[in-house]
Amino acid sequence: MKKKMLKKLLALTSVAALAASSLAGCSGGSTAPAESTEASTESTAETTDTADAEEAPAAATGDTITIGTISPNTGNLAAYGESVVNAINLAVEEINADGGVLGKPLAVISYDDKGDSTEGANAFNKLVGEDVCAIIGSVTSGVTAGLAPLADESQIVLLTPTATADTITESDNYVFRTCFKDSYQGKMAAKFAAEELGVTKVAVLYASGDAYSAGLRESFVASAQELGLEIVAEESSSSTDDTEFSSQLTNIAASGAEFLFAPYYYNAVGPYIVPQARAAGYEGVIMGADGWDGTLGTMVDDKTLYNNCYFTNHYSPDDTAEAVQTFVKAYTEKYGTESLNALGALAYDSVYMLADAIEKAGSTDRTAIRDAMSGMSFDGVTGSFVLDETGTPEKSVAIIEFKDGAAVWKTTLAG
Repeated sequence: MKKKMLKKLLALTSVAALAASSLAGCSGGSTAPAESTEASTESTAETTDTADAEEAPAAATGDTITIGTISPNTGNLAAYGESVVNAINLAVEEINADGGVLGKPLAVISYDDKGDSTEGANAFNKLVGEDVCAIIGSVTSGVTAGLAPLADESQIVLLTPTATADTITESDNYVFRTCFKDSYQGKMAAKFAAEELGVTKVAVLYASGDAYSAGLRESFVASAQELGLEIVAEESSSSTDDTEFSSQLTNIAASGAEFLFAPYYYNAVGPYIVPQARAAGYEGVIMGADGWDGTLGTMVDDKTLYNNCYFTNHYSPDDTAEAVQTFVKAYTEKYGTESLNALGALAYDSVYMLADAIEKAGSTDRTAIRDAMSGMSFDGVTGSFVLDETGTPEKSVAIIEFKDGAAVWKTTLAG
């Protein structure tokens, strides 16, 4: 049955969040084995090499319920993987302390995709072979796009916390997400430029070969034009891993742009894009999307270069909502503040969403979990929402600003 049909059938069904969730309340290949992080039935996770992860998880015996996760735990985006794995393990510990799921402990097996599509597919196939009942992953749109058809083929729920490319959930019946999508995020960035900052001339720098960056560029440009903003320059690089942008930024500086939209990841933004833009003489606003979360750890020494920079995000740790502050307190007490970011908050919510769906399904049957996810209502750290017919939520967007090396909440925009 198609997901759209399922959601129509379930439109009148509201999924109640787990009682435990009230405590809590973002785009290659080799075949080398990835690393694995497996949580015990007491939710104590230990990182091991996948070559050592040969035994089937306890879920196969009926003693525990096991979910799988896929994230970039090594490589250029390892900061994302660290936050995601930490947050998932935290949620599992909390759920188990509250009685588990269906009266059984929840366990998790995590594999490293290294930010690579082939590694991601390998990890997915291993998890399916280990009989997990659902999978959380991956983090980037590029990797997740390759996993989506595999989820349909295997008939297993794939819940991505952070892959924002629009196409991720559009045609696959078993694929859902916790985050908003790029067309919505790009629209909100353009809205912020026009309505909050009052600029009229904007420029774009994006990675043409990256699904995440190219998708954001497309939605931003379309929304900017609808809002009457003039696109005075548009430049590109081939990859989000590029390190030299001086030529493109010189052209942008000469264009008269007041606002630059640069949808890259933190590993390019902090050490390269922002410093090179300022060196090229561009003094205007620079704005990115959720891929900028993590930039603080990659900034050059002169933090004033990042003033007048903003990005859209899924939540702000400065939000005074009880759900947010409870999560921030629990995460930082266990893992510290350095790895805390919005991707972790989304992963944390994802665990509770899956637990909720399994409880509603009343079993670990993969199709039953899919049916329970369809049209889900959820209240969590990253907001309250209902999944639409494609499995995507539309929710508020936090605008984060850099001020002298700190990331501070600026405002929150509703759709």
